Amino acid sequence: MGETSGLLSTIEDKLYRVQYHHANESHIQVDQRICDHCRIERICLYICPAKVYEQDVESGRIRVNFENCLECGTCWIACTEGAIDWRNPQGGFGVRFRHG
Repeated sequence: MGETSGLLSTIEDKLYRVQYHHANESHIQVDQRICDHCRIERICLYICPAKVYEQDVESGRIRVNFENCLECGTCWIACTEGAIDWRNPQGGFGVRFRHG
């Protein structure tokens, strides 16, 4: 890990401290029809700190890696087109932060 003077130095270092207990089904759905007409250049690809969203090179469609989700809701707010349906994961699943 790239620690500097005891401090975590990169977002990747910080994300390493997150534990996930993910469900079998995604708590995030993307309406690809709306995505196809996005006027903000698919902000979901850039706004998510955990890189949940990826664009498939061949099809151009958005892939959702829900297992990485930090549950911050930033994507849902940033997607002004309404293509992202984000909900809290079902009970007992989701992100858990480690301390120390």
